[in-house]
Formats: sequence, structure tokens, C-alpha cells
Amino acid sequence: MIISASYKTDIPAFYPEWFLNRLNAGYCKVRNPYGGQPFTVSLARQDVDGFVFWTKNLGPFIDSLPIVHEREYPFVIQYTINGYPRSLEPAVVSAKIAAEHMKSLTTLYGPQVAVWRYDTIVCTSETPLDFHVENFKQLAQSLRGTTNEVVISFAQIYKKTLKNLDLAAEQFGFTWTDPSDAEKRGVVKELYRAAKANGMQLTLCSQPELLEDGAQAARCVDAMRFTRISGQTVQAKLKGNREGCGCYASKDIGDYDTCPHGCVYCYAVRNRKAVQERYRMHDPTGEFLYEPGASAAPSTPG
Repeated sequence: MIISASYKTDIPAFYPEWFLNRLNAGYCKVRNPYGGQPFTVSLARQDVDGFVFWTKNLGPFIDSLPIVHEREYPFVIQYTINGYPRSLEPAVVSAKIAAEHMKSLTTLYGPQVAVWRYDTIVCTSETPLDFHVENFKQLAQSLRGTTNEVVISFAQIYKKTLKNLDLAAEQFGFTWTDPSDAEKRGVVKELYRAAKANGMQLTLCSQPELLEDGAQAARCVDAMRFTRISGQTVQAKLKGNREGCGCYASKDIGDYDTCPHGCVYCYAVRNRKAVQERYRMHDPTGEFLYEPGASAAPSTPG
């Protein structure tokens, strides 16, 4: 079983102590986001084929990775580095610092471990399509040699995304648009060329209709990558999380409305005030990442 940690929230950036506590315990508990029913996920080595860690700031998790590695858990870091203005990403670490993290990952754990995500591509008056092309080129050059893949996707305007974008646009004085598929495919061509020039395969997450040139469909949870990392065949079924998703089956151990990054395009946050309250109430010793009604426990060094 592959464990996703987590596309619902940034566990490496905000919950590293909780993760190590659950790794030591050998399990964690998760609630079904649609019905609320709790279930247990084993984190025992014999049950885990590998971890996919999703993050925009690996810094707080740097000291945790050697523990994961020493216990012989294969892992992949899906590292989002966008280099966006603060109006879109108010609390994300700088692209320069994130690039240094990527270089350290490759040096310590090999070239298969790190995957760069330029995700989500949001078109605003501050970040028009030509901004993305030039910004991507600069980031690709700075990340050359750290990864063999970059995953992109264009913003999909869910209700939560629409609300958050509109609020941010009013607050910061920008406008936003959803470009046509033809415009997006034009950008894909440009980004594919820039990625290839820097030794990376460009892949698209859950948007097969936008594939152009040599761009491929992404498998963000990729059993084949884990097979290459571990040297052992990882048996997993292809089971996407939504239409167009090419991922292999996994168990996600995160929770919605728990990521304090505050990115205005995020589909995983409905209420930013609720996020701050949940983060304050988070118990790093608890079985759940967030347990409604639980009292906050004092944080202790991991």
C-alpha cells in the first residue's frame, strides 16, 4: 500500500511531529471526508510500499527524512515550487530556498526521490500566461539536475477555489481569468520545451485534454517510481482520485481545511479561519491529524 501524506494538506511543512509520532506508533486514524467515518491506516513497514510527501516547504521535515530513510521506507517528495507573488501564496517559502531543498534531496537520496510541481497555474493580472512561461523557464534552470520530472496543471475552478480567488482579488486588487483550452495548450508547448532543455519530462496532472507535443499524463502516485527507488516491484492498481487522474491506488492520511499556507487557488481549503483554529487545536500526540473537540496538546521536540 502506498501512503499519500498528503494532497489534502502539507504534512511536511506543518505536521512533522505528528507524522513521526504516528510512524513510531505504526498507524494513524483518518476520517472519511464525505461521511466522517473513522478508519485506521497501518504505517508498519511491512504494510507500506512507500510514502508520497506533498509539500511547499520541506524545511520543517528535513530532520524527519533520515528517520524515514533509516527505517527503509521508500519515499517520493512532490515539491510544489511556483515562485508566485504573495497575493497568491501569502505564506509559502521562497523558490530559492525550496530549490536548495531539492538539491539536498537529490544529493542525499538520489535522482528519483524529488519531483517538481509547477502547480497550480493561475492566470491573473499579476500572473498572465506570458509570466508563467518566463517564470517556469527560470525555475527550471534553477532546478536543473535535481529531478527528471515536472508536473503541471491549470487551475480548475471549484466552488471553494472560486470563493477564495474572488476574495483575494478584492483584497489585493487583481483580476483573474480561466484561459481557453487552446491558450493552455500553447503554454504546454512552451513549458515542455523548457522542461526538456533542463533534463525534465513535463507531465500534466488530471488534464489529458491539454496534452501537447511530448508532454505526458502525470502519475503523481507512481508505483513504477517506487519500484525504481526500492529495487523491488511495487504491486498497485491504477486508481485515479478523479476523472483524468493517472495515479496508482494509495491511502491519504491528511485532512481538508488544515493547511495554513493560505494559497488562494487551493481546492483543499474551504474556510481559512477554520484552518487557523484547527492548526491551533492540532494535537501532535493524537491518532488523527485533526480531531474535532480535542484539546490542543503542548508541542515537544521530536
